[in-house]
Amino acid sequence: MRVNLGLQNHHAKSIQNTEKQTQKIGKPNYVNIQNFSYQRSNFPRNYMPYFGANLTTETGGNLNKARSPLEKMLFESVESKTPDYIKAINIIDMSNPDAYSITLKKEYLEPYDAVKNPEGMNLKEWLANYKKEALVSTAGIRGSQNVLHPSDPRFPINLFGIALATEAKALAAEDIYKDKDLVKIAGREVRYNSDKMVDLIARIQASHGIKTLTTEDRESMPIWMASFLAFKLDLLGGEYVTSSHGISVKNATKDLNSQGSQYLPEESMKFVEKIEQIFKHIEENGSYDIKLSANNDKLINSDYLKSINNGVDLYVEYLKKGVANDVNLGLIKQTNTPVVIENVGGSAYKTLDKVLQRLDIADKYHWLNTEEDPFFHGIGKTDVSPKGKKEFYDYSVDATIIAKGANGKPSFPVIETMGYDEKLKEYPVGTSVLITDPDHDRLTITQIQTKSDIPELEKAGIDYVELDGDRILSVPTANQSFLLIMDFWAKQLRESEQWDNHPRLMIKTTASARSWDEWAEKNDVKVINVPVGFKEIANIMKKVEKQLDEAPDKEVIITDVYGKDVNLGIQPRLIFAGEESGGMIIGGEDLIESKTGRKAIAMREKSAGESIIIASALASNLKNADKTLSSALNELYDSNNIISRYDVREDITYYNESEPDIDKLKAAKKEGEEKRTKNDIFFLTMAIAKNQGQIELEPIKEILSSTFPELKFDNLQDVQFVGDGTMMIFDNKSIEIRPSGTDAKTKAYGVGEDKNELKKYAQTMGQYSGDRNQTYNKYISDDLYQNSKKTSNRLYQEFTDKGANNQPFVPPVYYKTLGL
Repeated sequence: MRVNLGLQNHHAKSIQNTEKQTQKIGKPNYVNIQNFSYQRSNFPRNYMPYFGANLTTETGGNLNKARSPLEKMLFESVESKTPDYIKAINIIDMSNPDAYSITLKKEYLEPYDAVKNPEGMNLKEWLANYKKEALVSTAGIRGSQNVLHPSDPRFPINLFGIALATEAKALAAEDIYKDKDLVKIAGREVRYNSDKMVDLIARIQASHGIKTLTTEDRESMPIWMASFLAFKLDLLGGEYVTSSHGISVKNATKDLNSQGSQYLPEESMKFVEKIEQIFKHIEENGSYDIKLSANNDKLINSDYLKSINNGVDLYVEYLKKGVANDVNLGLIKQTNTPVVIENVGGSAYKTLDKVLQRLDIADKYHWLNTEEDPFFHGIGKTDVSPKGKKEFYDYSVDATIIAKGANGKPSFPVIETMGYDEKLKEYPVGTSVLITDPDHDRLTITQIQTKSDIPELEKAGIDYVELDGDRILSVPTANQSFLLIMDFWAKQLRESEQWDNHPRLMIKTTASARSWDEWAEKNDVKVINVPVGFKEIANIMKKVEKQLDEAPDKEVIITDVYGKDVNLGIQPRLIFAGEESGGMIIGGEDLIESKTGRKAIAMREKSAGESIIIASALASNLKNADKTLSSALNELYDSNNIISRYDVREDITYYNESEPDIDKLKAAKKEGEEKRTKNDIFFLTMAIAKNQGQIELEPIKEILSSTFPELKFDNLQDVQFVGDGTMMIFDNKSIEIRPSGTDAKTKAYGVGEDKNELKKYAQTMGQYSGDRNQTYNKYISDDLYQNSKKTSNRLYQEFTDKGANNQPFVPPVYYKTLGL
């Protein structure tokens, strides 16, 4: 599909013009594409569309710290919508370096009233919404914040909420690990106020006697490093401040457990219950004190991470036993074409560049955006909403989002704000451009190609954007690029005669491509399908490891989310774990060991650091064979007889997440959640009814045909509940409808043999209102409809608990293992 890169609004054009005025592009010295010789110094280290202002996550209401006209537009809107009583709140003073207490009073729990309750903060309502998110969250309890006044309790994410959650987690830890030495890690990416939040977390934990490892000056680190160190160092867990690829005004904490994995809902509920107990205490006693230690408390330790090079050395050692093997490093070193890393937000540079240096391949990479910026360099931002309204709008930084452009044709709204028609001018055809998100766990793999490749791209189902002249940028989905990666890795294992040493295992989300399952079947790889969320993938890893530990000589059998028992064989090893949204991990041949000898088949968090290494090696290997990503994908499809060659994803967003007026935002989100839920339950109830033996397939076909007369359901084979959504399996395609676990959105996925047909089904069903018609009511009782969500939660919990690895974490003696 052709996608026009032409910038569609005057702001994007102004950014482009500003870049031309403020940046000078170094010209690479090369004669032609074939003899392209890359010198690191030939290219700009950074390419910022701003005015050279000092970058910091501090805002504190200072509009002069805006880095661009569009960010100023955001700040002015936020400031004008923030009441004076909110601006006056200074109960949590992060500028105070001394120990002090935050006293939460009874008045704070109730709504604000200028006369009756001028100290009101409505924390009860905040908690009710926070608890609701904790039950369904797929990647931390996310939400919008007041970027200028972070104490604003009207927003889901605020300093009071961070303080309460941290206090509650500390209390829960004290209950479980009485009189034990406890150590956690606290990290962040670059979002607004994230440095304040890390400080707050560390100081509250220290007041409870919990040691907190941080970087010096609370500098950023990628999420994969925080997760890796939580496991490798046998920590109690970690707190990582991020909202993944979400919009700039969003934030959250990804709670990491002792495995380095994100909390499952039941883990989150433990500390939510503690917050409820705190509120009960306030109701009964009038107040509750949350203590903060001094900024320089000895329990807040940045020296340890500094002593281990912020984990870089340990991570390099890990990579060398996996994707950074001699073959892949050799492929990367021999290339003469740079790999471009689009470092959205800027937080990955200071860590990953050191990793690449240690691997002796740093000179093969050119970074865009090495400086840190909570506005993400303007990426994904515009001053015109998709409906044409003049307002600040944020598409997020998901480069794969496809929307309808101003000319009615499809467009990549996020990539349009990256200015690639200018930034990529000096790079040769064949250059790989790897786009990461702010916490650096997801990767989008793109490539500069020519218009002569368009037929090949269309055959593979790969979308593209126009750059300049004859050049285009192909944008494969993660479903497509990751299929190439897993095939590339499998071939390496075969060539090195390691493939037959172990049975091979893949863990994937149901929303990911069916082509992965087809490839796995052709290559004797067993597949475990799970609900969306990398924590679900990590949970399966732990189940496998439990059986490996308890019965190392027996076959490992795991039940997937479809309820099917999958025999993985004796001593299986992970070939690939990932999800369609761009997150992946690859296990090594040897089990990974922590300092105390805990074993894992792979790390617990997706990593763009790991995927960049193997994607770079793949790109070099394809160049040696004179192949593009698209030609290689078509060959892979053909050689493996893949039927489900195409995939689509429709994101139905029900409101403007960037709305600065909190009352409008709450109302719009509530209305959107109702629409999302109604759509979800319409499909979910049929899946639950079939699961429970209360309806057969033929009546479901009748319901769907009467609801969607423009679609055909004669070849529908099954309808299944998949833990967080509904999967409809046809003989030539699959359609999944699921509610977002992080916001008021519906996500519709399609995989199959006809891309246009997939888009029609995904759009039609994803955008459906959820209204029940006469045929629906004929087969589905109101009681069944009303209770389907409750039943689905029970079934999900049964899947999660079956074979679970609930071996309790035993904190080591840290002065022996880490010298702490």
